[in-house]
Amino acid sequence: MPEVLTAPLVVEFPFTRSLGPVQSAFLTGLRERTVLGVRASDGRVVVPPTEYDPVTAAEIRELVEVGTAGTITTWAWNPAPRRGQPLTTPFAWVLVRLDGADTALLHALDAPGPDAVRTGMRVRIRWAAERTGAITDIACFEPGEEIREGDAPDEPNSAEPAAHSGEFPAPVTGITTPARLDYTYAPGRAQSRHLQALAERRITGERCPSCRKVYVPPRGACPTCGVATDTQVEVGPRGTVTTFCIVNITARHTANPDIDVPYVYAHIALDGADLALHGRIGGIPYDQVRMGLRVEPVWTEGGRFPDHYRPSGEPDADYDSYKELL
Repeated sequence: MPEVLTAPLVVEFPFTRSLGPVQSAFLTGLRERTVLGVRASDGRVVVPPTEYDPVTAAEIRELVEVGTAGTITTWAWNPAPRRGQPLTTPFAWVLVRLDGADTALLHALDAPGPDAVRTGMRVRIRWAAERTGAITDIACFEPGEEIREGDAPDEPNSAEPAAHSGEFPAPVTGITTPARLDYTYAPGRAQSRHLQALAERRITGERCPSCRKVYVPPRGACPTCGVATDTQVEVGPRGTVTTFCIVNITARHTANPDIDVPYVYAHIALDGADLALHGRIGGIPYDQVRMGLRVEPVWTEGGRFPDHYRPSGEPDADYDSYKELL
């Protein structure tokens, strides 16, 4: 039985979003060491603020300044912080209801251990040394009531931005949010066999014993019949472009960082397969790629899988030959 493969994978997508007037005021306030909430239609003060009432969905705009100290309503200990989390040493995730607020804010509490944390505990904000107008301007919470000596705000604690050189700092109108997921992927026996065949420059699928369809890449079971697939079938290597898209956004490709935009990603029905797989099309201008184009895989030296597919030089396939694989 072939070895079951595993590999570390990262899904990362930093995205930029604009802010409405409420979120803009909240983040601008954090930059000035001020925490703002918003008053809902029932009189509650919501922190972090929302632009629409959580009960009635009505638009709400009345900003309310709340305290920088508060009470822990619940917590969970984090013994092994991960990359990008607020602290690098073990800490507690806490929900803190700031003084003057009626809802709780999620953040980190710097504490020596879980025995030092309790529900009802009083905590205060520890501000980041450099603040840019983001939730990370709150470095974390720490035990205590009052602002520490020497930690007084360097600007007036007001909902209005503080003046610098006779001018108001520009409000925060947009943020870039880094979204990242690190995980270990285990493809299972069926896909492990497929990947090991690719390393030998062969493309294999598996046949359903019931409906006789050949799935590439194999999934270990037929998605139509729900029965296990274990019969190996070699397909391709040539195939037909069934549909495609033109990519105009630059992305970081670990396998090939030199891909220029625009480029084409396509669904390719390999000869002998009953499921189209996807792959990048190269060796042809992006605006000449078309449905029915016959293609073949291109392996780079030492590559464990095809780097891309290129035109094979054959006549285009007839639509009726691949219309069921769109």
